[in-house]
Amino acid sequence: MVTKFIASQSVEISVPQQSIPIQHYLRQPQRLVNALVDNTRIQQLSDEVFRLKMRPLSFMSLSIQPTVDMRVWADANGTIYLRSLGCEILGFEYINQRFALNLKGYLSPMELNGETHLQGKADLEVLVDIPQPFSFTPKSILETTGNGLLKSVLLTIKQRLLHHLLEDYRHWGIQEASNTKIDHNIPDSANHITKLEF
Repeated sequence: MVTKFIASQSVEISVPQQSIPIQHYLRQPQRLVNALVDNTRIQQLSDEVFRLKMRPLSFMSLSIQPTVDMRVWADANGTIYLRSLGCEILGFEYINQRFALNLKGYLSPMELNGETHLQGKADLEVLVDIPQPFSFTPKSILETTGNGLLKSVLLTIKQRLLHHLLEDYRHWGIQEASNTKIDHNIPDSANHITKLEF
């Protein structure tokens, strides 16, 4: 019995003012991925594609651990987009052949009343052919359980985003400002060395 589970989650974050606008930070998708997921569970496949090993999910008495390939990219305005490209359930071949996951989302900087906010939304959909004996469970119970599970996954992602993104942005901003000061000092020191050589 093929069953569809769906969940959506919205987020709005007020961004504290820094010397470097968050749009510049958001043009580095790998930083967002590291904010969303523990880096021990991330494998970067290319500039925009990441393999994410999700935490084990318990559904009824089943425990599955999806591995999702995700494309994460930014446009010129600093809006970040996420799209799942594929999914594999390791160690559970029956489910793996009958499981499809679709995740899409975005996170966009907006100016509201002179302040920068990040607004975003994620939509998660799973199609799975439920194996016996679970297929005898009423569909309404399966859907309620599955939808709740997906909602908890998105809520965990949202909480990590709220906690880690601004912290990483703050550290990045301090580091970039420090690098800029060093760069500005280079011509003076370079000229000084040149004078010494002549």
